Amino acid sequence: MTSGNLLDDLLDDLQAEGDRLWNAVAGLDDDGWLTPTPAPGWTVATQVAHLLWTDEVAVLAAGARTPEGKQAWDAVVLEAIEDPTGYVDAQAMEVARLRPEAMLARWGTARAALREALRDYPAGEKMPWFGPPMSPASMATARFMETWAHALDVYDALEMRPERTDRVRHVVHLGVRTRNFAFSVHGLDAPAEEFRIELTAPSGGLWTWGPEDAAQSVRGAAYDFCLLVTQRVHRDDTDLVATGADAEQWLAIAQAFAGPAGEGRRKR
Repeated sequence: MTSGNLLDDLLDDLQAEGDRLWNAVAGLDDDGWLTPTPAPGWTVATQVAHLLWTDEVAVLAAGARTPEGKQAWDAVVLEAIEDPTGYVDAQAMEVARLRPEAMLARWGTARAALREALRDYPAGEKMPWFGPPMSPASMATARFMETWAHALDVYDALEMRPERTDRVRHVVHLGVRTRNFAFSVHGLDAPAEEFRIELTAPSGGLWTWGPEDAAQSVRGAAYDFCLLVTQRVHRDDTDLVATGADAEQWLAIAQAFAGPAGEGRRKR
């Protein structure tokens, strides 16, 4: 991040991450789009379709400040309430039925609309979402996290190894901020004290959170931490080192995404 404007930096990084995925899938033939990914039942097409649909719904959420926009957003929420555990996945499966060129065109429109909607959203206001209301910066961070994580599944499916960039700091930030949420999802009381987090960025710098004298800590590679909090790797396959029982338990249940805990990934 270089511009000094948090939201602009977030949107630029979201654009870059989306562009990288776009370039990876744009030249695929029909069979390529149907390549299975590490997520059971999800193909390359399903992964992109999920991002497309969620970007579109985020635009609807940003537009809920007007009566017409609120009506459109409320309709989505009511549909989700009818199938709280399966609604989002069902939408991805439906959108994935589109022809690849139609899907990419629609995703391109959604990405541009989301950037504009978040940049123009009134400062200090929050937009509705399926969980707590979100600021434009929080929404951009969440969209970055999902774009990065679902893109990883696509790259794995296509046997690609993209460059590791410091853009993952957004995922780290979200993973740290959702510590207490991860405990609550598992019906556990969150630790009262802060942890010290020290993670090495892909570029080699050190990113830190929490008091230096904290009794419990997590240290290791930032990239591994991102993989863990998006459930793209098993805890035992990371280089992360936890000091303290609560810190170790957090790494076993960490998740930066909303909703119930997933099944995670098997140990390699």
